[in-house]
Amino acid sequence: MKNIVFILLFVILNGATCEKEHEVIRSFCYWKTDLNFDKQDDSLIKNLKMQHMYVRFFDVDWNPYAKEPLPVATIKDIRLNRNNPEITPSIFITNEVVLQSDNKQLDSLAARIAKRVKQIGMQINENKASKAAEEIAYPEDYYKQENRKSINYDSVKSIELAKLKVDFKEILIDCDWTEKSQKNYFYLLKQIKKEIPTAKLAATIRLWQYKYAEKAGIPPVDKGLLMCYNLTKPDDFKTKNSIGTSDELAQYITHDKYKLKLDIALPLYSWAVVFRGNQFKGILSDYDELRNDTIKLKKVSDSKYVLKDDILVGQTYLRNGDEIRIEKISEDELEKMISIVKNKIQIDNQTKVTFFSFDKKYINDYGTQNISKYYESF
Repeated sequence: MKNIVFILLFVILNGATCEKEHEVIRSFCYWKTDLNFDKQDDSLIKNLKMQHMYVRFFDVDWNPYAKEPLPVATIKDIRLNRNNPEITPSIFITNEVVLQSDNKQLDSLAARIAKRVKQIGMQINENKASKAAEEIAYPEDYYKQENRKSINYDSVKSIELAKLKVDFKEILIDCDWTEKSQKNYFYLLKQIKKEIPTAKLAATIRLWQYKYAEKAGIPPVDKGLLMCYNLTKPDDFKTKNSIGTSDELAQYITHDKYKLKLDIALPLYSWAVVFRGNQFKGILSDYDELRNDTIKLKKVSDSKYVLKDDILVGQTYLRNGDEIRIEKISEDELEKMISIVKNKIQIDNQTKVTFFSFDKKYINDYGTQNISKYYESF
């Protein structure tokens, strides 16, 4: 009898301690032109227990007039609170840049990337120091104090700024390289690593680059971010959902032999794709009001609609007869995609699981409880 009780107790305790072997690092991608978190953003970050964020710092494109790669679309209006998630700077580089550039230009580009990352990092630190100085010099009850002491804000800010260093733990390079551009791109990655030796270097991995690793090559970086979305082109009229489906994902994640530690990026967004006479006319990100207009919009299937009148949506003019395809990954599909990833890719407590993208609209659409459940599924 004692043995039975002991065995039952062991099973209960063992089950309680082995329910979860690891917890992934909760992450989001932030792909906007400014870096400004308001109170609602802070609340979402807190509710989701978010630890990390990939933030697009700038893009690099080929300038046909200067005949050289140039940084463009640098993030601006940086206003953060003191306790934000850890940030990984992300730099998007067009494939044309690595196709057109020679080694000398790539050397120069690597140096400019490092310099610009540092400049933006200094702006972030400047913002943090300002916030800290405000809290010290002007606490919440400052104006209620009868004998309040005056503290020099600028002096406090200088002291707080001196405590901060630009020391990003990781830099992410985002480029959809090809077999033809592989040599130049991998050379550029090595040069960036030399320019920023204190940070780990990561690179985005498209699904075709994962499946056909022998052809695409393995980038010379510390880690990869596997992009599990944008599986087909949105301008294809026959496509059901260009953001992705679990069936399509399963066709790419067919092995577990990729020779690089991977973090995971999954879709958490939606959009409306517009066609006129089967010809692609554009993408609408803000389409909720239009979708709910049953007078001007006729539903023809679960995801397809036809306009019954001319209408202006934001800055986009749509015509009577235009076809609109609403694209979104359902909760059921997202769970299937997570299962496919887990089946082939090693996940541990150092794995970042990131969702694209951080936007109140998308997060509220899916719900923080569901998103937390997706993290926990890993």
